Amino acid sequence: MYTQTDKRCTLTELVAHIQSGDCLAIGGGLSWREPMAALRELIRQGIKDLKLIGSAHGIDVDMLCGAGNVAVSAESYVGFEQDFGMALNYRRACESGTVKVEDNCCYTLVQQLRAAIQGLPFMPIRSVQGTDFLKLHPEFKTMTCPFTGEQLVLVPALKPDVALIHAHYADEHGNLHIEGPPVADILFAKAAKKVIATVEALIPHQELANKGVTIPYFYVTALCEVPYGTHPTSCYPRYAYDREHTKLYYQAAKNGADNFRDNYLNPFVYGCKDHASYLNLIGGQTKLIRLEQWKDGIDQWMQLYE
Repeated sequence: MYTQTDKRCTLTELVAHIQSGDCLAIGGGLSWREPMAALRELIRQGIKDLKLIGSAHGIDVDMLCGAGNVAVSAESYVGFEQDFGMALNYRRACESGTVKVEDNCCYTLVQQLRAAIQGLPFMPIRSVQGTDFLKLHPEFKTMTCPFTGEQLVLVPALKPDVALIHAHYADEHGNLHIEGPPVADILFAKAAKKVIATVEALIPHQELANKGVTIPYFYVTALCEVPYGTHPTSCYPRYAYDREHTKLYYQAAKNGADNFRDNYLNPFVYGCKDHASYLNLIGGQTKLIRLEQWKDGIDQWMQLYE
């Protein structure tokens, strides 16, 4: 339990809570509220050999695979959905054996986290039977239920070393407020040994309490105010997904690992000393204001996807 009254720190200090070899749970999902600023800092710090767990993810996991920070992927899905399709860095890393594949399904992950939260060694499930998930996970066991006689799968508790999430608001004590779907973030926060968070804005406690506490302070180890910290993914209702930047990213990945390093990682990650430098490089206030205008009307929203 983390009870410090002031948990604020720099982004560099925040990410230093993650160590090479950790099991890292990444919050958000797909192109929504992924902690991208913290992940770019993770790459700059050279944190390697991570085991990543999450539900459905995209550019966050793909970027870490392209930068060589991942040893094991236990994600349920990694891709760019119907917009761009396959996650190319992720695919290359998995097919080459650089990243060990331990694919999971969303519900199984949820049950493993629930086991950890409840202090149980495992959780019984009905799903994944008849699939190759059991081959990917030799730690999963089967049993005959002593009450019903039906076949069940037993999945072990999953306790991440660190959960890294991005929230809309926080107070300095560490209470977090997430607007919209929390995805698996609440489960991650309750199950993980440490929770570190970037947030769009730090606000007074009473204002935070009025909005509602999504994750209470005693789960949170440290936090950092990082406006636009999910770019190029969205943080609705504050700003939209940056399709233009994602297209640039995807083209760099499509042209091979060397091209991705030279034309994406070098300028947008290694070449940016901090998050402010990154925001300037992607277009500064002009780009950010445009992403915020998605809610002004259908025309403004559609223009972001042309």
